[in-house]
Amino acid sequence: MKESIRIAVLGLGRLGFWHAENLAQKVKGAELVAVADQMPGRAEEVARQIGVAKWTDNPDDIFEDPNIDAVAIITPTSTHHEMIQKAAANGKHIFTEKPITETLEQADEVIEVIQTNNIFCQVGFMRRFDPAYAEAKRRIEAGDIGKPLYFKGLSRDGNTPPPEFIQNSGGLYLDFSIHEYDTARFFLGQEVKEVIAHGSVVQHEYVAEHGDVDQALTYLTFDGGAAADVEASRNAHYGYDIRAEIIGTEGAIQLGSMRNLDMYVLKNKGRTHDILPDFATQFSDAYLLEMVSFIEQLRKGESPLVNEVDGKIALEIAVAATESYKTGKKINLLDKQLIGK
Repeated sequence: MKESIRIAVLGLGRLGFWHAENLAQKVKGAELVAVADQMPGRAEEVARQIGVAKWTDNPDDIFEDPNIDAVAIITPTSTHHEMIQKAAANGKHIFTEKPITETLEQADEVIEVIQTNNIFCQVGFMRRFDPAYAEAKRRIEAGDIGKPLYFKGLSRDGNTPPPEFIQNSGGLYLDFSIHEYDTARFFLGQEVKEVIAHGSVVQHEYVAEHGDVDQALTYLTFDGGAAADVEASRNAHYGYDIRAEIIGTEGAIQLGSMRNLDMYVLKNKGRTHDILPDFATQFSDAYLLEMVSFIEQLRKGESPLVNEVDGKIALEIAVAATESYKTGKKINLLDKQLIGK
């Protein structure tokens, strides 16, 4: 096993900062040696805050540094195609946030350069590493609910992004529902065969100006006979609401609640509890554990638990859902020969 992985973080927004902090302070076997952000002054600020010796506003300084083993790419999706190719061409192992790229053509290109250069690549589907989700997967594989038949996923967020984010996000199916598409594959152990999606603008009219929706539903059928439905909403002003259910031949598993703390306040007007305010509170452990896995698997020379092909497959489903919403048609992924290509 390699003693340590010298890693750099590219992109120091909210999520990039969390990853940098975790790598610097909490992930065994990781040595955070550099940070980069193209916003002037941001990389230096973060480097001083968490004690990193090297910072830069030019990602090429990271890619061309022979002393760096791996990079965590936490930059906007529009940059992933170029950054992944540069990292792989320079022999850097890669953690990249989802989605892997903006388009399927770009995904094919980065997969080719990753595999040609024998690069370890993990895509940031952190829900697989959440303790509750990981335990649910273990129980499914142990046969506790029999054969899994149906997945129901629900992602609701009231923190609606501003127009400038919506414009470049790729849309609700790609930016938001993609987590549930990956989770459905993870739990059901099958590949998506057909996709049909519906969506509408129920509150935030400005999203329509960019061809997007704020409320969506996707129905998936799988090649092994299972099915799933995925709801996505930007209208949950009551809190961050992520839930899932897997129904099997002998039982079911339910995940998620709105409780932040397992505590109720009882008053003469009723019972209340704290709610989860945002994704950081819900999945803080998952973000840490996915990076722990990245470093540990890389040190051991073992395959990542969610790789570049998983990233492309989730992207394929999201692209099909977007097409289905826009055309009103059911999309057959097997006919398109996308899955598993």
